[in-house]
Amino acid sequence: MLSAFVQAFKTPDLRRKLLFTLGIMALFRLGSVLPTPGVSLRNVQTCVGQADDASLLSLINIFSGGALLQLSVFALGIMPYITASIIIQLLRVVIPRFEELHKEGQSGTAKLTEYTRYLTIGLGVLQSATIVATAANGQLFPTCNVSVIPSSSPVTLALMIVTMTAGTGLIMWLGELITDRGIGNGMSLLIFTSIVARFPQNLGSVLTGSGGVSKFAIVIAVILVATVAVVFVEQGTRRIPVQYAKRMIGRRQYGGSTTYIPIKINTANVIPVIFASSILAMPQLISQFARNSSWAAWVGQNLRQTDTIYLVAYGLLILFFTFFYTAITFNAEEIADNMKKYGGFIPGIRAGEPTVKYLSYVINRVTVVGSIYLVILALVPTLAVIELGLSQSLPFGGTTILIMVGVGLQTVKEINSQLQQRHYEGFLS
Repeated sequence: MLSAFVQAFKTPDLRRKLLFTLGIMALFRLGSVLPTPGVSLRNVQTCVGQADDASLLSLINIFSGGALLQLSVFALGIMPYITASIIIQLLRVVIPRFEELHKEGQSGTAKLTEYTRYLTIGLGVLQSATIVATAANGQLFPTCNVSVIPSSSPVTLALMIVTMTAGTGLIMWLGELITDRGIGNGMSLLIFTSIVARFPQNLGSVLTGSGGVSKFAIVIAVILVATVAVVFVEQGTRRIPVQYAKRMIGRRQYGGSTTYIPIKINTANVIPVIFASSILAMPQLISQFARNSSWAAWVGQNLRQTDTIYLVAYGLLILFFTFFYTAITFNAEEIADNMKKYGGFIPGIRAGEPTVKYLSYVINRVTVVGSIYLVILALVPTLAVIELGLSQSLPFGGTTILIMVGVGLQTVKEINSQLQQRHYEGFLS
């Protein structure tokens, strides 16, 4: 990995791309600590120190690099864009027009991207209004005695909503800039930046807090084991061989080659974990506005990240959404039709409906392994933290490791592929 970065910095074109990417990441972190107009920075810092790391907002907070609880300009982070992208993907199932756009190629993808941008801004307005209203009512930090918004006039609240929404649009633009002019996927790198920014602080709290050196060593060991598991599983694929028949077009012969369809063990990636956490956060969010009711008290006592009911429901939802999301993104019928159109077939399997059934059978078996892997990766670090008697020093469980390692591997692959292109260009010239 280090050698790839060293070689990339020796190549002028790649060096410019890497420096541009690092500059955008630094700008993203600057916006994450810049307070929104109308927020008392001193009161926010006081309340953040008293906040419960296992609260409902920890999921969004980690994806914003801690910017959410600080009510900064980039408080919403990348979550509105992630939510909008997931919604657009799901709408392909129920809206035929979206499916047609998906099949049109680059022009259709550009149109879907435009819809995603509009939906991102809409979600940004909705989420920023919710967060500002929660903070103004004192529900963002229930145990804090000072107000993070000293002047809660309508003009001030409206200015905060506009600022946070504009920050969401700016984050979306920065991510697209990295994708177009930098290295790797921009949105993934911004999520990576947010998680990495808080990871040393979380580990340091274990070492300097009640954990001590021994518990810190155990946490590091859990992280290393989880990292090895992520690298092993994320690199693993089930290869389905595909044979293409020979065809004569004019006087030339085409086809006759053998290739394969790679099916990742974890096809759904981190999406099921995000879905599961978001759904479990909804009852907690609603209960914040009805704190005196009996059901709100039950939710507060039984649906915390360290409670047994929460962990069981978390695991079951991850299993469900893994199969659900894989069924949406992996269209066996479409793959079989494309193979048949270009003269491809799976050895021993007839084209058409038998190929669809075979692909569905294989993807279901692979998804069983991938779903179990996601459940274990999401729960084991959290269970280890609970067993050690620590606070939620590793929020969002092993998903932080999954994102960091996964994005790191993908970025290194991108750098290596561009290095190989430049190497071959120099060799041929």
